[in-house]
Amino acid sequence: MEVEIMAFGIARDIFGAPAIQLNLAEKATVKQLLEELYVTYPALQELRSVAIAVNAEYASPEQEILAGDEVVIIPPVAGG
Repeated sequence: MEVEIMAFGIARDIFGAPAIQLNLAEKATVKQLLEELYVTYPALQELRSVAIAVNAEYASPEQEILAGDEVVIIPPVAGG
């Protein structure tokens, strides 16, 4: 299934776009998504932390991603 992944901050810079399309297996987990992103975008592994939100809620590594889900990658943020 094709999933759109929205990105903010440094993740957006790494992707080179505000959103990317990624082809995943049906019922892929968040962990599988991250593994695929690390292969495709190795610079993501250099970040201190990366969180994934699915449908506006932080997702656990075991959570399945379904067709039509809203997926967002959330890099670490710094405040001033």
